[in-house]
Amino acid sequence: QVQLVESGGGLVQAGGSLRLSCAASGRTFGNFAMGWFRQAPGKDREFVAAVTRSGDGTYYTDSVKGRFTISRASAKNTVYLQLNRLKPEDTAVYYCAAVLTSGVVVDPGRYDYWGQGTQVTVSS
Repeated sequence: QVQLVESGGGLVQAGGSLRLSCAASGRTFGNFAMGWFRQAPGKDREFVAAVTRSGDGTYYTDSVKGRFTISRASAKNTVYLQLNRLKPEDTAVYYCAAVLTSGVVVDPGRYDYWGQGTQVTVSS
């Protein structure tokens, strides 16, 4: 089992920044590739970003490239998502997830563990 707890969400004006954190406990964090997803009201959960098990590879959905950065701190069992130049359309509940593999994974159906989510609201 892996437990994932997100934090760092909140209300921010358009153009602002937030840093989301996802703290992992349980099985060895270093065995898992990690991802961030988001779900806006009335919409499906969508992929945002992913990082490899080693931390040396990342992948982003096109709408966040150049604005969001995913990283991991293995010593802290934590993965981060830095959100810059936020837009109202970034408003959603953001979830982190873990998958027992080495590479980046885009498909949410492949992830093994999920956090409870943290709300990000961007006002215009």
